[in-house]
Amino acid sequence: MRFIRKLISIVVAIILFIFGTALLFYSNYLKPVSNTYEEKIIEIKKGLNSRQIGEVLAENNVIHDNRLFVFYLKLNDVKDLKAGTYKLSPSYSLKKIVEILRKGDVYTDDTIRITFKEGINYRELASVIALNTNNSYDDVLNILNDDDYINSLINDYWFITDAIKNDKIYYSLEGYLFPDTYEFKNKDVTIPEIFKKLLDQMDNVLSPYKKKIEIDKFSVHELLTLASLAEKEVSNKVLDDARSKVVSVFVNRLNKKMALGSDITTRYGLKLDETRPLTKSEYNTSNAYNTRNANMLGLPASPICMVSKSSIEASINRIDTKYLYFIANVTTGETFFYETSKEFEAKKAELSKVNGGY
Repeated sequence: MRFIRKLISIVVAIILFIFGTALLFYSNYLKPVSNTYEEKIIEIKKGLNSRQIGEVLAENNVIHDNRLFVFYLKLNDVKDLKAGTYKLSPSYSLKKIVEILRKGDVYTDDTIRITFKEGINYRELASVIALNTNNSYDDVLNILNDDDYINSLINDYWFITDAIKNDKIYYSLEGYLFPDTYEFKNKDVTIPEIFKKLLDQMDNVLSPYKKKIEIDKFSVHELLTLASLAEKEVSNKVLDDARSKVVSVFVNRLNKKMALGSDITTRYGLKLDETRPLTKSEYNTSNAYNTRNANMLGLPASPICMVSKSSIEASINRIDTKYLYFIANVTTGETFFYETSKEFEAKKAELSKVNGGY
C-alpha cells in the first residue's frame, strides 16, 4: 500500500508538472512576439481556414506558432475571422491580433494616423481632428452637447461617471481621452469612432489600477484632474519623479485647505492657450478652474488636458512629502520643491530673470 501511495504521489506530481509547464508555455504564447512596433502589411485571402491563417501569421512573425493559434481559436470558440489586408505588428498580443481579424479592421491606402500629444487640451484636440479628418472643429466641440452620447459612454466605461456632467465643466471628456498615435480607416472616420479608440486605450491604462482606485479617497475624476495638473506643470518628460512631487504638493495643500495656486488652471479657466505672463486681473478671475484665486479651494472642476501614463501613475501611486511649494526653471524644465514660503520666494526671486515673469 505504501508503495502504491508513493507511486500515485509521483504520478500526480508529474501530471501537475506537465500541466504547469504547459500552462506557462501557453501563457507565454499569448504575449507579443517582440517589443518591436514595426508594422507589416499581411493579406488574409478568402477561403483560408484557421490553420492556414495561422501559417500566414507565423510566416510573418507576428505570432509564435500556428498550431497554438488554432488551439487558441478553438478554446475561445472563435469562428468569424475575416479575409482582408491588415497592418499587424509583432508587438501585438495574440488577443489583439484575433480581435483585429474578427472586426475586419483592414488596412487600405486611405488609412490615416493621428497623433494626440499628452498635455494638449480639448480645444487643441479638436484642432488636430479637424486638421486630419473630414470633421470640423465645431463638430468635435458640439458632440459633447449630445446627452445620449455622453450617457452611453458613462454606461460603457467604468471610469466615466456622472461627475463629467457637472455644468461647471468646460469640456466633459477633458482628460479622459488617452494621448497616443492611432490609426483610422480614412478621413471619413467619425468622432465617436475616434473617441472609442482613445477611451479604449484609457481603459487599458486605468484597468490595472481599478481596485486601487475604488478604495482611493479621490474619485477617478479627481485622480485624472491631479494627473492633468502634474502633466502641465512638468514639461520635461524625463522628470517623472517631479510629477509625483507636484501631485504631493497639491494633495498637501488640499489637506491644509490651501488654494492650489496653479497658474496653469488660471490659463485653462480663461481658455488662454498662448504663453505669456498673466495679469493681476486675470489671476483674480472667478471660475471653476482658477486656483490662483484665493477664494477657490479644492481641485478644478475637471482635468485640464490629455494625460500620460506617467502622470496617471503619479496621481494613483502618490508619494508622501511635506512640500507645499514648487517652481520651475522655464528654460531647463527643472522643478524645485520647498516646504516653506520663505524658501519658495527666495527661489522665485532667483529665477525671476530667467522665467521672465512666470
